[in-house]
Amino acid sequence: MKRRHLIGSVALGAGSTAAIAACGGQTASTHGSPTVQTDDAPQIQWRMASSYTPSLDTVYGGSEYFVERVSQLTDGRFEIFLSAAGEIVPGLEVLDAVQQGTVQSGHTNSYYYRDKNEALAFDTAVPFGFNHRQQNAWLYEGGGLELIHELLSDFNIISFPGGSTGTQMGGWWNQEVNSPADLQGVKMRIPGLGGTVMERLGVNVQNLAGGEIFQALQLGTIDAAEWVGPYDDEKLGLYQAASIYYYPGWWEPASQYSFYFNLDEWNKLPETYQHILKTAAAETHVNIMARYDARNPGALRSLLDQGVELKRFPDEIMAAGRTASFELYEELAAADATYNKIYTDWKEFRENSNRWFSAAELSFINFASAQES
Repeated sequence: MKRRHLIGSVALGAGSTAAIAACGGQTASTHGSPTVQTDDAPQIQWRMASSYTPSLDTVYGGSEYFVERVSQLTDGRFEIFLSAAGEIVPGLEVLDAVQQGTVQSGHTNSYYYRDKNEALAFDTAVPFGFNHRQQNAWLYEGGGLELIHELLSDFNIISFPGGSTGTQMGGWWNQEVNSPADLQGVKMRIPGLGGTVMERLGVNVQNLAGGEIFQALQLGTIDAAEWVGPYDDEKLGLYQAASIYYYPGWWEPASQYSFYFNLDEWNKLPETYQHILKTAAAETHVNIMARYDARNPGALRSLLDQGVELKRFPDEIMAAGRTASFELYEELAAADATYNKIYTDWKEFRENSNRWFSAAELSFINFASAQES
């Protein structure tokens, strides 16, 4: 499948209409949304397994938005029934469920499945990697999505971006850390590749489910924990268990969600329906990021009003983290050709992108923020 066919219909707003209209055989609904004609369009019912629960109204709400949009755009002829984590399969087994055909689709984070292939982390987030806009640029215009599709085809899956948290926070700490030496022996809840890097810095990494973080912090079982950002963190009440809130979460500069589709089932779909799934995924991708960007500022203000102490990680700690991260990437690339192929492409794109963002975006936001602080 050529790149222009894979990602050519991800534009939003008026572009969404154009993408579907380009497939042919479409008409407008009474609400002005484009839909397929129903004369010969098939009636399809799928199931979707989510890695999340309804309590996460940002990302799970995005899954709900997605299935609703697919129904709207097909005039109700393509229905996807959404199930929360644990209802069909546990949240960390969505890839297996989609691969095996237990469900036809899923909403998850690819880095949950690093044990299957370390390169899957590039579809979500890696330490000192891309921010949200850079990730979009690499995937949609830089060839990254073809590399991810090639990787996931080994699991009989095709995927499309399905939301992002943006840059995450550095988590909740019950002690200050002023140098890499202060990280030695700290018990921290931090999963994924960030946890692997933290281990290299001397942290005693703990893997805990989100619902277990508060109690572990409160009882002193752990000294620190990262989750997402102000909106989701406040809902978990983490500020009541630890009052120091570090930033930035350099291990997840933008954590991307993904929609998974079983490749056999995808290939059975009419091309029109494939375009609709891509369009609904792209709309959801923007929608979830917008939710976080709209809700995090007020949540951060609320946390500060409740006595939370906001602290930036010292440069020395972030420099140590960056060194450890790229040492790890180089080791993984040397050991696996698939990883090396994606990493080499990602690294070159990152270097060029960072040069541009530091010149325009960073210089502007640093000045503008300083004037308003």
